[in-house]
Amino acid sequence: MPLLVVAISVLVLLFLMTRLKLNGFAALLIVAVGVALVQGIPVAGIPDVLSEGIGGQIGDTMLTIGLGAMVGRVMGDSGAAQRIADRLLNAFGPRWVQLAMVITSMLIGVTMFYEVAFIIIVPIAFTLVRVTRVNLLWVGLPMSIALSTMHSFLPPHPGPTAVAATFHASVGHTLLYGLFIAIPAGTLIALVWPRLPFVRAMNPSVPKGLVTEREFTDEEMPGMGWSLFVALFPVVLIAGAAVTDMVTAGDNALLHAVAFIGSAPIALLLTLALAAWAFGPRIGRSMADVNASCVSAAQAMAMILLVIGAGGAFKNVLVEGGISDYIKDVTEGWPVSPIILAWLIAVILRVALGSATVAVVTASGVVLPLLAGSGTHPEMMVLAVSCGSIAFSHVNDPGFWLFKEYFNLSVLEAIKVRTTYTTVLALLGLGGVLAGEWVLDVLSL
Repeated sequence: MPLLVVAISVLVLLFLMTRLKLNGFAALLIVAVGVALVQGIPVAGIPDVLSEGIGGQIGDTMLTIGLGAMVGRVMGDSGAAQRIADRLLNAFGPRWVQLAMVITSMLIGVTMFYEVAFIIIVPIAFTLVRVTRVNLLWVGLPMSIALSTMHSFLPPHPGPTAVAATFHASVGHTLLYGLFIAIPAGTLIALVWPRLPFVRAMNPSVPKGLVTEREFTDEEMPGMGWSLFVALFPVVLIAGAAVTDMVTAGDNALLHAVAFIGSAPIALLLTLALAAWAFGPRIGRSMADVNASCVSAAQAMAMILLVIGAGGAFKNVLVEGGISDYIKDVTEGWPVSPIILAWLIAVILRVALGSATVAVVTASGVVLPLLAGSGTHPEMMVLAVSCGSIAFSHVNDPGFWLFKEYFNLSVLEAIKVRTTYTTVLALLGLGGVLAGEWVLDVLSL
């Protein structure tokens, strides 16, 4: 049974990493090869499947994570990250620093991918931890939860946008309804989860090389205007491109230029050049000093990228092994409400494959025939599939490894924190969708 294969593979991976202390990159590749053999993928084709998985995942994330880490290190070494962190502390106070991270993350995360927004904001979170001497998860976890919520629930993120097209739903209405669900659900979990006893018992350190250890005086730091301008520069470029794509139709050179500049790698490359020009003199007297900061960030990212790439290989083996097709065949014809069925199929696929995109696309295809005669609002179907795809993030999800490595957690700790919060978010999302469907039905009477 394919789902049993998934369960056993996860247990084997946990054994390799916790008992045998094997590093994540090697452990993931070993398990991926084993799953490929069990699922009947031809032996000669396994290296290609692994390479495609690694290439697809690294191709999507290496430029974003690498450039983002360099921007973060330049801002850290120049004092710009500390300037922003100090201003947040002054505005909200140490007591409300979590709320500051939630608000910042939600504003940025509405239009930005989880990984991109994570890389942009995490240097500020690291700096806040160093300045306030609080637990890393106390500050970093609200940031991650808020970003996860925005990315998974709302267009213009790729999953919800793709499902909206399948269901012929209004992207604008989906975003509007989704905000009423995502904001309260994300804020609740972001403020509650760091206070849970099993989370408070963890006290991870900030990974070496990703943030400066130096504390700056007020005179040594750049002004707030320049610090904020550089930090928000990629946000404006990426968000501007996303909004332009949503509200305009047609095909012309200007739209292509906006899309090019607003792509995450180009936006971050431009930001790195801007940061080097604006903050370089505060790091050292020559460009070599700026380069040294970038090299340090790249070295710290090497193992993180390898682990994320191996996670992509594991995910690709599961997809190529036909597990998504098996789940689709099993769930067709279930006598369940279309909203609950859409959510449940997305959850099952997410658990089995790790890929939220595959989960939402497959789930929407299964329940699409039920939508026409059900009277269900298509926007609510989009949200049901999207919030289901966030559930049970675990070792076959490359985002899980990004979270684990940046917050310096063990595999079991990451499962305790990330797998639980993503699952509760998915459940709250389902409750919000069912309530929203009821409200729309009442208003339409």
